[in-house]
Amino acid sequence: MKKLFYNKVSFILLAMFAIPTVMFAGNEQRAGQAGAGQLLINPWARTTGFGQANSASIRGLESLSLNVAGSAFVTKTELIFSNSSWMPGININSFGLTQKVGETGALSLSFMSMDFGESDITTVDLPDGGLGTFSPKYTNITLAYAKEFSNSIYGGMAVKVLNEGISDLTSSGVAIDAGIQYISGIGKNKAGKRNRENLKFGISMMNVGPTMKYSGDGMSFRGTTPTGTIMTVEQRSADYEMPSLIRIGIAYEMYLGQKVDTATNKISSDHTVVLAGTFTSNSFTKDQIHMGLEYNFRSMLMFRGGYVYENDIGNNDTRTTNYTGPTAGVSVIIPFSKESESTFSLDYSYRATENFTGVHSIGARITL
Repeated sequence: MKKLFYNKVSFILLAMFAIPTVMFAGNEQRAGQAGAGQLLINPWARTTGFGQANSASIRGLESLSLNVAGSAFVTKTELIFSNSSWMPGININSFGLTQKVGETGALSLSFMSMDFGESDITTVDLPDGGLGTFSPKYTNITLAYAKEFSNSIYGGMAVKVLNEGISDLTSSGVAIDAGIQYISGIGKNKAGKRNRENLKFGISMMNVGPTMKYSGDGMSFRGTTPTGTIMTVEQRSADYEMPSLIRIGIAYEMYLGQKVDTATNKISSDHTVVLAGTFTSNSFTKDQIHMGLEYNFRSMLMFRGGYVYENDIGNNDTRTTNYTGPTAGVSVIIPFSKESESTFSLDYSYRATENFTGVHSIGARITL
């Protein structure tokens, strides 16, 4: 039994580190050519504290940021409110709801809005302002459906509508996500029920959609023709692509001190450890390797940590991201009652950055 356990762990470590290393390439030559960068921002606390390594084992509403297939595991209803202090003066507010539909399906809806504060309106003639202020707007709305196809296979799709703009320019677009999760190594416990100690795989494709472009009064100016006629000239914005990507993940969940309630045949355990890794292939920037570890005590207290690696992330002179790699998080779960499985939880995550004081995310979760 111990030999089988060690073989599984060895396989996981090999897949997490050897396979992504071979695939590691990146598309640095296309850096800066994509827009809609807010699609790459994860606003949720649990997944960011994990280093976004758990794309194969993610469950519930937060799956919409990593692998939409994980939302199929919701048993009834889940609501999340989240706030992220992303950079000084920039706040991200998010809200989402996932509802079980039928026996095997789940429907999800989430909103993300970025608040940049107020900025002065300036022109060529008035570079110091004096015309009032404006607030840039970035909004993402996601509608997703996921389904359990069998005891081992889960899949889902999501449609994202995004809008961004300033006082006189706006841009809108639509993107599609798709994902699959597969559970392997399912066995039987002493009660004859499915063993929860599982090896999991996941693959997802995100931010696939048509090109976007800007339009509005900011693309026009007043000019004079050679004959003296004053007219408004509108310029055309260049098209830009969305930051599409592919994620491949693997996770191993270990349930320690597993117990079986003979009256209900329910399986429980005091300690759960999740080891996870994800490889992200970005179309317009460097590829990334995400590694994470989570400890769960009686589904009441959870600690997690992670590391996100990309080329030159450890070099202050050549690093091309403000993140430096380490992440950490904690969750406190409070049950509404002993009889009910409904809970309220507070989630927190920290992402280390080179400048400022890091990215802090706080979330409140209700599971009914």
